[in-house]
Order: sequence, then C-alpha cells, then structure tokens
Amino acid sequence: MSKIMIGRHTHQHDGELVVFHIGMQINRWWRPDLWMPAFTAMPRMLRELSMDPDSGFLGYELLMGAGGPYVVQYWSSIEKLYAYASAPTAEHRPAWSRFNKAVRKAPGAVGIWHETFLVDRAESIYVSTKPMGLPKATRSVPIERNYDRARARFADGRTAAPAA
Repeated sequence: MSKIMIGRHTHQHDGELVVFHIGMQINRWWRPDLWMPAFTAMPRMLRELSMDPDSGFLGYELLMGAGGPYVVQYWSSIEKLYAYASAPTAEHRPAWSRFNKAVRKAPGAVGIWHETFLVDRAESIYVSTKPMGLPKATRSVPIERNYDRARARFADGRTAAPAA
C-alpha cells in the first residue's frame, strides 16, 4: 500500500514529456469473446514496459470511463512511444493484430481509442494523496511558497528540453 504524501506536492520533469491515453469501449458486453482478449492484453504490455527502463515508459494510471477501461500513460519521448507500438517483438503488435482479426467477426462490438499529447508545459497539485499521475511518473516535489498558485506553477512548468 502506498504511503500518503502529506501536504501539497507537484511534479517536476526536465525533458520531453508525452501523455498517452488509450482505452477500449465495450459496445456489446455480452461478447466477451471479442473484448476480453484486448482487456487482458493491456496488463501484459504495462508489465513489459514497466520492466524495461530503456523503453521510455515513465508510468501509468488505470481508470474506468463510461464505455470501459482506459489507461493514462506517461512517456519520455514520442519516438519511444512509437518505437514500442511498432516493435515486432513487443507485446503490442501481436495484440493489435489479434484485435483487428477478432473485431472483423462483429463490427462495432468493441472499440479501441487513443490520444497522444506532447506536453510543452504542465501544472499539477496533489494534496495529501498517494503517489499518482505526473509526480508518480516523474518526480514529486513539495510546493514551495512562491509556487502556491497554479498560475505560478504553470509559468515555470516547462517540460520540453531547452532549445539548443
């Protein structure tokens, strides 16, 4: 069980930061033969990524949306995210192929979606929470007095590497 971070915290990160949302929408709950393989593939991918410090994968949060589960992932670069997605020996490619084959049996039964964000600037606050989100994926730092306001944190919240 994670320890609660007492007080006010924010995240700190230097370098490129990518936030990737991916989820599934289960449109026909009575067809687990179509959505269960996709549902069980994600934990294997998250485990694989978490065990590879060179993958660029910084962390994740599992959430439940209106249509089904989704994951917010944090990455150190867009190139590393795309490299994993297309790597023939990683868990993703075979899972994606199986999903495409399965959904042809019953179009519309289950959907997959994703959104990718390259973050130039980010602001966060976490008050007396367990480690989660950006501070868990990057670094958690106490909020100092001069960063008490969201506007101040956002003003200094650059995440992109400085231009050369």
